[in-house]
Amino acid sequence: MTQLPASMTSAIPDRATIFSTLETLAIGSAGGLLFLWAGLPGGLISGAMFAVGGAALAGRPLAMPPILTQTVLVLLGISLGSLVSRQLIQHMSSYPLTIGLLALATFCSTFGSSFYLQRFHGWDQTSALLAGSPGALSQIVILAAEKGADVAGIAMVQTMRVIILTAALPMLLAVTGLAPSAPPTIAGVIASPLELATLVAASLGVALLLRLAKFPASWMFGAMIASSVLHGTALIEGGLPPWIRGVALVGIGAVIGTRFARMKASTMLSHVNAGLGSFVVAIVISAIFVAIIAATTNVRLADVVVAFAPGAMDAMLALALTLHIDPIFVGAHHISRFVFVSITTPGIIHLFGRPQDDVDD
Repeated sequence: MTQLPASMTSAIPDRATIFSTLETLAIGSAGGLLFLWAGLPGGLISGAMFAVGGAALAGRPLAMPPILTQTVLVLLGISLGSLVSRQLIQHMSSYPLTIGLLALATFCSTFGSSFYLQRFHGWDQTSALLAGSPGALSQIVILAAEKGADVAGIAMVQTMRVIILTAALPMLLAVTGLAPSAPPTIAGVIASPLELATLVAASLGVALLLRLAKFPASWMFGAMIASSVLHGTALIEGGLPPWIRGVALVGIGAVIGTRFARMKASTMLSHVNAGLGSFVVAIVISAIFVAIIAATTNVRLADVVVAFAPGAMDAMLALALTLHIDPIFVGAHHISRFVFVSITTPGIIHLFGRPQDDVDD
C-alpha cells in the first residue's frame, strides 16, 4: 500500500480531533439557538459561549481547530465591514481624543486591578500587573511564562473578564436602552454571487498581507478593512447572508467557551474571587472614563461602552456586530489598546514588577 508523505499525514486531523470539533460545534449551535429563541441580547454569542464553556468544565475535550477559528474571524471581519458607510467614516474626527483617553484608562485599569490583587489576594507584583492588563492575552501569557509569573492565575482572571463582559454587555445595553433598536440598512442586503466572491477574495488577500506583517488579529482586521473599503466606497452594496453571520457569531462564542477546556476546575475555583474582584475594579475605572467622554463629546454612548470594555478584541467586535454598534469606532479603539498594551506592558513589568532574580529563586 502506498503511504502518504509525513507532511501530508500530519496535516490531516485524526478522528478524535474531528469528533471533538463536531461536538464543539453542535453544543455551541444548540446553546446559541436556545438563547436566540429566548430572545436574549447577543444570544448567539453568549449562548454558544455558555454551552461550550459549561461542557468544557464538565470534562468534555472540546476544541476549535485553527482553520475554523480563522474562518470565523474572516467572516466576522467581512460582516463588520459591511456595516460601514460614508456617514460612519465621517465620524472619525473624534477618535484622537477618545483613543488618548482609552490609553489613560488602560493604564489606570492595569494599576488599579494590580493593586487590588496584591492587597486583597496576596499576588506578587508581576503576576498582578499582567493579570490587570486588559486585552492582548496571548502576549500577556507569553510574558508571564518568561517572567515566572502565575500563568494559570493570569489566564483565569483574563478569561473571566472576557466571559463576564461577553455575557453582561448585551444585557446591560438592552436593559438601559442604549443599544440601537434596528440594524443598519446594509445589514439586510445580501451581496450578489460576484460581490461575495470579490468580498472573500479581497478580505483573504488583505488578511494574509497583515499576517505577513505580524499585525494583531490579522484575519479579522484584514477582512474588516477590505470589506470596509469596498462598502464605504459603495463598490459593493450588500453583505453576507444572515445565516452566515449567525454561524460566525456562534463560532466566536464557541472559541471563547473552549478556553475553559484548558483549565482545571480546581484552578478556576481557587482564582474566581480574584477574577471577580479585579473585574469590578477594571469596570469601575472604565466607567469613569466612559462618563467623561459621554459628558464632553457627541459620540454615541453605546459605542463608547463597547469600545472601552476591557475585553478581548474578537469578542467585543462580535458584540459590536450583533448589537449594531459602530464597528470602525470599536475596532479602532480595541486595536489601539492592543498596541498600547503590547508595547508598554514589558516596560511596566521591568519597572514595577518583581526583580528577575526573585523569580529565579
